[in-house]
Amino acid sequence: MATTKLKGTSKKIKELKGVKPEKVKSEELEKIQSVVGKINNLYVELGRLEALKHNNLHTLAGIQDELMVVQNDLNKEYGTDDINIQTGEIKYEDDVKVNS
Repeated sequence: MATTKLKGTSKKIKELKGVKPEKVKSEELEKIQSVVGKINNLYVELGRLEALKHNNLHTLAGIQDELMVVQNDLNKEYGTDDINIQTGEIKYEDDVKVNS
């Protein structure tokens, strides 16, 4: 006796037997890979930004050290490092300003 297969019959048989699919559909796999790829790219970009931040913090610390050297030089030269950076005016601690 010849057997005839009806469309979707094997799928129904597998469902009835409790057979589960072994793989997701190729479209689903591509979507998952795309989303995970976007996440991975963002992690790489965040790592790059953190490395840049780290380098900038080291540069900032070096510049702050330079400022301390300048302040020490000003203290030796003028007895204070309280300088208005816009005008260059020196403010001494013993200066008393009279408010009019």
